[in-house]
Amino acid sequence: MRIDLLTVMPEMLEAFFGCSILKRAQDKGLAEIKVHNLRDYTTSRHRKVDDYPFGGEAGMVMQIQPIDACISQLKSERDYDEIIFMTPDGETFNQPMANTLSLLDNIIILCGHYKGVDWRVREHLITKEITIGDYVLTGGELPGAVVADAVVRLLPGVIGDEQSALSDSFQDGLLAPPVYSRPAEYNGWRVPDILLSGHEAKIAEWRYEQALERTRRLRPDLLDNK
Repeated sequence: MRIDLLTVMPEMLEAFFGCSILKRAQDKGLAEIKVHNLRDYTTSRHRKVDDYPFGGEAGMVMQIQPIDACISQLKSERDYDEIIFMTPDGETFNQPMANTLSLLDNIIILCGHYKGVDWRVREHLITKEITIGDYVLTGGELPGAVVADAVVRLLPGVIGDEQSALSDSFQDGLLAPPVYSRPAEYNGWRVPDILLSGHEAKIAEWRYEQALERTRRLRPDLLDNK
């Protein structure tokens, strides 16, 4: 899988993708992640990528020219399944969406900045708009990294134990149950006896009951669709 991220702040992303699971995924050849500086595609002598909005509204707007130039060059090199724009007013990102995106071959993620992008970018160049929540950040770099992380970790072979990703919160519409590790007792706090019993069926039942209880208590909205 290849993910191309378009940004005016490449330094915010390069360190993130250069460590941990995302780096290992790239080293194994399971994912290719490229960060593109939109300033490299502008025709401005001063490498400007933003300008004032027509109509006099406050703030600055990302210009269409460098965005179109970058996307056009990438599309001339390969086909893309989705061209995603990270924006506060997009479709809310969730685990099912991450699962779907992980099945694709190539995606572009445009990270918004300033007041947003020239609307013509959204009308003519973007195929999907995503938000990670109902709040506004300085730019779309962190949300873009969130989407890339959630997608790449699902690729076969990225996580050593692939069952680990399948048991994450939201994969079955429920929050994950509690997890414990050694020691079995610490400061008088004991691991539930059922987890030490070795009885797989009873452990599975306990985990489901715990997941259901936590979901009812913390995220009852997830049960509305069940």
